[in-house]
Amino acid sequence: MQFEQTKNRIVEFRLVDDDELPPIVITMNEDDEPKVIINHKYKVWLGLNRKTIGGVAESLYEKIDELLHAYLTDQRLLEKEFEGFE
Repeated sequence: MQFEQTKNRIVEFRLVDDDELPPIVITMNEDDEPKVIINHKYKVWLGLNRKTIGGVAESLYEKIDELLHAYLTDQRLLEKEFEGFE
């Protein structure tokens, strides 16, 4: 198990050998913090695609940002609808 600190948050990294897991999994740990699981079974594939995988971070951030923006927009519309009922 390895931990990396990013902007005052610790991200847990785990290396596993598991035939049933995909090469990389982003999930949450017991404390609801991000956890990245890297499957050693795919070490050749991971090595060959390391630069592409590393470049995914910015695109992933943008997609999460889009998802959050849409959710917050919906929430705000609901707030406006219910303001009239108070």
